[in-house]
Amino acid sequence: MNWQQRYQRLKFDQPSEGVLEVILSNPGRLNAADSQMHRELAYVWRDIDADENIGAVLVRGEGGAFSSGGDFEMIEEMIRDYEALLRVWKEARDLVYGVVNCSKPIVAAIEGPAVGAGLAVALLADISVVGKTARIVDGHVRLGVAAGDHSVMVWPLLCGLSKAKYYLLLNEPLSGEEAERIGLVSRCVEDGAVYAEALKIAQKLTQGSPTAIRFTKYALNNWLRMMGPNFDTSLALEFMGFLGPDAKEGLASLQEKRRPRFQKKSPL
Repeated sequence: MNWQQRYQRLKFDQPSEGVLEVILSNPGRLNAADSQMHRELAYVWRDIDADENIGAVLVRGEGGAFSSGGDFEMIEEMIRDYEALLRVWKEARDLVYGVVNCSKPIVAAIEGPAVGAGLAVALLADISVVGKTARIVDGHVRLGVAAGDHSVMVWPLLCGLSKAKYYLLLNEPLSGEEAERIGLVSRCVEDGAVYAEALKIAQKLTQGSPTAIRFTKYALNNWLRMMGPNFDTSLALEFMGFLGPDAKEGLASLQEKRRPRFQKKSPL
């Protein structure tokens, strides 16, 4: 497959035999997930799964940042356009299940900020390697919507319910070191060693029995599939939030770089 002809916001490389490198690329914007990247992240996993030449995947961001999260223009479109909201909801659903159901092992090399849809890919990867000073933050409640995406599915399994509630409800950022300490990521290394370590792991995965590795991944990911109803609920609640006033205020406050002034009362 000619990967680069098919995708615009994702770049591709083959650093070694059997390893496909997927690179999130939105230059000058810390690889923010705009509409094009969001769509491509949702559906690239089907192509990867179908390619017999791929033994493992290494996913990273371009230029020392993983991804700064959702693009403001895409969020504005979701708030004002119901059809756009439904389109992005479907992509968000397919992105998460696409990573979970992709048979090929996925290794994430996490440097710099990792937020939003990019963070979903990073933490749903089978093995995650993070730099010490990387900045991981879910970001949803800061925007004024429920923590949907991947977080309700995977964070309690990785770091426990109490830590998941602390970081998701308070929108607290984590360094790479703290993420490893609580079990949210697989490995934490020096910032300059992230890519090399992730590539070494991906290469090692291509040298094992592909059937054994893929069967093991499939069985382990049944833990995530069992959380499917939790994920579906969280995603529906997140996108319901984009129809309300808090999402408008959250987006405006981010654009204006100020603290949000959310409603003090809720009908819930």
